[in-house]
Amino acid sequence: MRFLIVFCVLGMAGIGSTAFAQRDPGVNGRGGGYTVYGDVNIEENRASRDKPIQLDLTLYTEDRTIVARDTVSGTGRYRFNNIPSGFYSLVVEIEGQEVTRFRIDLTSPLVTERKQDLTFAWKSGGATSPKRNPISAADQYQRNSANAALFVQATSAIDAKRYDEGAELLKNILAADPKDFQAWTELANVHLLQDKYADAETEYLRAIDLHPEFFPALLNLGRAEVAQKKYDMAIEVLNRAVKLLPTSADANYLLGESFLQTKKGSLAVGYLNEALRLDPKGMNEVHLRLALLYNNAGMKDKAANEYEQFLKQKPDYQDRKKLEKYITDNKKR
Repeated sequence: MRFLIVFCVLGMAGIGSTAFAQRDPGVNGRGGGYTVYGDVNIEENRASRDKPIQLDLTLYTEDRTIVARDTVSGTGRYRFNNIPSGFYSLVVEIEGQEVTRFRIDLTSPLVTERKQDLTFAWKSGGATSPKRNPISAADQYQRNSANAALFVQATSAIDAKRYDEGAELLKNILAADPKDFQAWTELANVHLLQDKYADAETEYLRAIDLHPEFFPALLNLGRAEVAQKKYDMAIEVLNRAVKLLPTSADANYLLGESFLQTKKGSLAVGYLNEALRLDPKGMNEVHLRLALLYNNAGMKDKAANEYEQFLKQKPDYQDRKKLEKYITDNKKR
């Protein structure tokens, strides 16, 4: 008997089987331009001689249309470029059989590159304990065969925008096993898509109660609170998310934005700058938020510097001339 154990599923915050963001018309209003990439590594038992030669990765749209394919050896990197805004499924197969799949959220107006690393333990014979990672084996929920089949059906329905159907399937799973924190989170994601905020909050909290360190639930609950302008509550949950995964650009950005909205600019600056440091290209528009903060504080030279950094990465910005004038008028020479 041979099998794969996934023990590292998230390479970057905000993606994975339970990632969620508010829908966006597309990158820069054009509907495209996202990149999904990551490193693939299969750790082999020294006694094993049946290590797979390659993995096949396929990116599907919500209506099951194939957008991109790639084939990667036991150690390698895949990359999908110029992907339009939307929700996708990344399916991993070996020898024609599906090993696992992840839901990929490409709707953020700020983050245009998503890193999804895939690390597997390839074993023969009996099961082995997967390695522990901050976001890894502990985030994988072991279901019985019936619930596992329902979960695949539910995520397929959600991918196809059949949200009510997906929600009902998830409820069936939870009726049989109320400890399934991934199912609670997926159900919350559906309700958030449907603007059912009270239901989504309750379900995210159930997931977090069951698995306090489940980063996707923490991050997405933070998104839900920001969407409702409940910034104090967002700060509480996003603080936990950032402590759990300090390298998440999304979590740092949302926390900084929440502090900014509650007029705590001195706290906002640190998190917004950290989001920029972690993902300077994807978070380029954070420069605009920082510029606004500095301008309102009368620190026009710093605001000018932020506008200048923004224009370096977005030279075709529609209000470029206006920003250039601000820079010329306010930047110290």
